[in-house]
This record gives sequence, structure tokens and C-alpha cells, in this order.
Amino acid sequence: MTRVRTLVLVLAGGAGGRLELLTRERAKPAVPFAGTHRLIDFPLSNCHNAGLEDVWVSQQFNPVSLSDHLANGRPWDLDRTDGGLLILHPRQGHDGRGGFPSGTADALWRAAPMIREFAPEALVVLSADAVYALDYGALVAEHMEAGAPATMVTTEVDPDDAGRYGVVQADGGRVREYVYKPDEPAGNLICNEVFVFAPARALDLLDERGDDNAEEDLGDTLLPLLVDAGDVREHRFDGFWRDVGTIDAYWSTHMELLAESPPIDLDDPGWTILTRAIGRRASARVLPGAEIAAGMLAPGSTVGGRVERSVIGRGAHVEAGATVTDSVLLPGAVVRSGARVERAILDDRVAVGEDARVGARDGDVTLIGLAERIASGAEVPAGGRVPDVG
Repeated sequence: MTRVRTLVLVLAGGAGGRLELLTRERAKPAVPFAGTHRLIDFPLSNCHNAGLEDVWVSQQFNPVSLSDHLANGRPWDLDRTDGGLLILHPRQGHDGRGGFPSGTADALWRAAPMIREFAPEALVVLSADAVYALDYGALVAEHMEAGAPATMVTTEVDPDDAGRYGVVQADGGRVREYVYKPDEPAGNLICNEVFVFAPARALDLLDERGDDNAEEDLGDTLLPLLVDAGDVREHRFDGFWRDVGTIDAYWSTHMELLAESPPIDLDDPGWTILTRAIGRRASARVLPGAEIAAGMLAPGSTVGGRVERSVIGRGAHVEAGATVTDSVLLPGAVVRSGARVERAILDDRVAVGEDARVGARDGDVTLIGLAERIASGAEVPAGGRVPDVG
């Protein structure tokens, strides 16, 4: 079978403002996940497992945090002499396409000359802010067999969340309606921001619009044009898929991983989610007297207190006498003796002082309030309370 010349373009330049302080000092795709990984590990691992070797990452917001993690593509076997990982930076130029992209359509249009030069038969375009395992290679094969100018991956979400996405109406594998972020969604079948394009058709449409692509996402114009022309097929994805682009979604997805039978296995030998190893961290340490119930402990972490239904990131420390419940501790966070952390996210290097209280058992407001008040490197003083309930 002739191999399809495929280019994968990961659009990783968004600010991720809905993740609040988690993206103040880092790119959204570089946000830590599950104690050991970063969000961009999912699309890059999907590429590796599918045997796709030409991957471009378009970045913009806080790019150093992402470039540092990408490490020339080595963790995903993309550090190649010919092909492999290419990082697309905002650039100056004389072709009218320089500067900072202002939307996903704009980013794709600015990269169009390079894409045409590469001359792929199939162009896979995707975001880097969701947790899922998907065989992009099989998706490309399906797309080529159908002969459609575009294929979008669709999945069902909670009806209350559908308005955050492009809502799809499909029949017999063909997308007959696409509405981007509607106020009143007509259903809960959405496009999960994974696409395969026949490059010429998509890039020609973007070139026709030129500078009008500014401020636009793919869902604003390009996808509606293709759908209205009857040119879009759907690939229905029934597996686990979670957009973790909000604080609540980020937290709840971690809680799903702590179930007795988690919905996705990051260490599945048949589809491992790879990541960059940070330093040479030793195994996690569980000290005498510690209690752990449904926890994920990353390398270099230390637990001396009680951990219940929580993720303890690389190098994080829960001291003896401390309690962490229903929470996510990012790398380097410290919970000191006597402190209690409940239903919370502690950012990188946050320290919770002795006998302090962070979070509450119910409601999302506490979680959001925590994210608003604790930044990387901050400390909750001994005996302090966040939120302050008087």
C-alpha cells in the first residue's frame, strides 16, 4: 500500500485564558496533567503511535514553556534529520503573512505557503488542549478513501457544554450543518477540533479571503463554507475525549483518572502517552504513617500525610499530618504539616503553610477562587484560609 504523504499541524498558540493562572506563565498546551504529562503530549503521542513523522507545532503565547517541553521532539521520536518536529514561531516577513496570528484560521493561512511547499496529500489540523487517544493514521486512511475535501472528528458532549464548540448535524457520515459556538445548540454532537483536509481546497479558500482571515477561527468561515458546499465528512469518535480548557474541566478530568477503572490508560502498552522526562527523578516516596486512598503519585513526590482521591505531581510534598482530598497538586507544590487541602488545584511551587485550610468540600466557586488567589510561587500562610470564610 502506498503511504499517504501526511503533514500534521498542531495549533498550540492560544492563550488559554479560561485556565486562569495555570496559563499565566505557561502556554496552554504546556499545562501539566496527571502528575507527569503535559496537554500537548496527547496529540504528539497520537502522532507517534500512528506512525506520522512530520509534525509542525504553531506556537505563540508563552512559547518558551512549550519549546522547553518539546525538546526537539525526542520524547515522541520526532528528532529526525529529515522531517520530524518543526516549531512555527510568529515571524516577520515580506509576504503580508508575518506577525502574530489572531485565530486558528489566521494561523493556518499564514502557514499556507510552507504547507504548499511541503506538498502533503493529507493535512491533519488539530488543537492541543484535550485528553484522548485517537489513531490519526486510520483517520487519514478513511479520509483518503472517502475522497472528501475535509473530514472532521465529532463526539458527543454534555448538552450544557455544546455551545462552547462547533455543533454538528450529520447524516450518513456527511456533515450537513455546522454552527460555531451557538447560543442555543441544536444538539450535543460537536466537532472536537481534529480535522483532515485535502490541502488545496482548504488553502485556496483561505487565500481567497486573505487578510480577512484575521481574527477568525476555522469555525468562523472556512468550515461553514466547506459544509455548505457539501464537502465535509464526519468521523464519529466514541472514545474518551475531554476538553480540559476550563478549571472545572481540568479538575474533573483528573478525578475521572482516579476511578477504580479509569476511562483512559496513559500507560497502555498498545498506545502509550509519551512525555518528556524532567530530570532524573527518583521513585515517589511514601513515608511511615502515610495514608493513600485512590492517589496518583508522580516520580519525586513525597507523601507523609493522608492523600485521598488526589494527584500528586513531580516533586510535590504532602508532609506528615497534612491532608489532601479531591485535589490536584502540580509539580513542586508543598502542603505542610497540619494543613488541609480539599477540592483544589495547587499550582507549581505553591506552598500551603502549617494548619492552613484551602478549598471546601462542595461547590466550584472555591476551586475558581483558589485559582484566582494562588499563583505560581505563592504561599498560603500558616493558619490561613483560602477562601477566607471568616
